[in-house]
Amino acid sequence: MINSSSIIQEMVNLASQAKNTYSSLKEMPEVKIGDSPKELVWSCDKVKMYHYTRKDSAKSNIPVLVSFAIMNRHDVLDLQPDRSLMKKLIEEGLDIYIMDWGYPTRADQYLTMEDYILGYMNDAIDFLRRKHAVSKIHKMGICQGGLFSMIYASIYPEKLKTLTTYVAPYDFRNANCNMLYKWTKYVDVDTMVDTQRIIKADMLNNAFSMLKPSMDLAKYFGMLDMNGDNDKLSNFLRMEKWKSDCPDLSGEMYRKYIKDLFRDNKLIAGTFEMDGKVVDLKKMTVPFLNVYATEDNIIPNESTTSVMDFIGSKDKKLYAFPGGHIGVFVGAKSQKELAPSVAAWVLERS
Repeated sequence: MINSSSIIQEMVNLASQAKNTYSSLKEMPEVKIGDSPKELVWSCDKVKMYHYTRKDSAKSNIPVLVSFAIMNRHDVLDLQPDRSLMKKLIEEGLDIYIMDWGYPTRADQYLTMEDYILGYMNDAIDFLRRKHAVSKIHKMGICQGGLFSMIYASIYPEKLKTLTTYVAPYDFRNANCNMLYKWTKYVDVDTMVDTQRIIKADMLNNAFSMLKPSMDLAKYFGMLDMNGDNDKLSNFLRMEKWKSDCPDLSGEMYRKYIKDLFRDNKLIAGTFEMDGKVVDLKKMTVPFLNVYATEDNIIPNESTTSVMDFIGSKDKKLYAFPGGHIGVFVGAKSQKELAPSVAAWVLERS
C-alpha cells in the first residue's frame, strides 16, 4: 500500500529544504578558485604560463611545469587553500609553473595538436630551461595534459628530468571499458569539425554527463542536505564554477585527438605521427611516475597503466590512488598522501 500522507509530507519537507537552501545561496559571497598567488611569465597567442610565487626557496633549482587538459581549466588543481594540489606541491618544496591553454575562438579553428605540443609546450619548456639555466626540467601532466606530455617526452626526452602524469589516457584498444571509449569509435568527427570548426564545450560536457546520467540530479539533492553548512555549500559552488568554465576546442586538434588516438590507438600501435614523424614510445626514456585512480569512471585503469609496457624508461613506477578521477586533485588523500609522495619522488631525481 502507498502511504499518501508520507509522500505528501516528504514533498513538503523537500520544498522547505529547497527554499532554505535557496535563501542561503543568495546570501553567500561569490566563491573564488585558482586563487594561489602566481605571476604571468610567458605567453604566446592565447596560451600563457604562470609561476606560483613562494615565500621561501624551493628544494630544487629544477622547475616543474604542469599541464592540465585543454578541454578543462587548470583551476581545479588550486580549488581552495585546503584542497589545492598545486599549493601542497609548493609546500613540499617544488618550484611550480602551470600552462594556461586559454579560450580558443573561431580564429583558432586550425590549431593542430602539433601547434599545442611542438609549438606552445615546447616553447614554454625552452623558456624555463633558459630562465633557470638548466638543460632539463620536470614535467607533470594531468588527464589529456598527461597524454600530451607523454607524446612530448617521446620526442624530446633530452629536455626532461622526469615525467609525472595523473589519470592520463594512453591505450584505447578496449572500446568496451566505458561509454566514452565506445562513443569515440563511432562518432563522425570529420563532419563535426568540418561543419562546426570549433568544438563547443557544452557538447563535450553533455557527453561526459551521460557517463553517469544520475549524477547531475543526485548532486542537487545532496546540496539540499548542505543547508546551514556554508563551508560545504562553498565547496559545492567552487566545483560547479570550475565545471561550468570549460573552453571550446580547436577543431583540427580535436580531429586528430579523436581519430588517431581514441579511434585508431596509433600511439600504442606505434603509428602515431607528429609533423610527419612517427612518435616512438620506446624513446621515452625519462624517469616516469604514472598515477591512476582506482575508482576512475572517466579514464579506465587499463588505459592508463598499460603504457608501462610500451615506454623505454627503466626508472618507472605506478601509483594507485584510492579514489576517483577528480579526487586525485581535490580529495583529502591527495593533500595528505599523493602530493607529498609525488614531490618526494621528483626531488629524489632532481
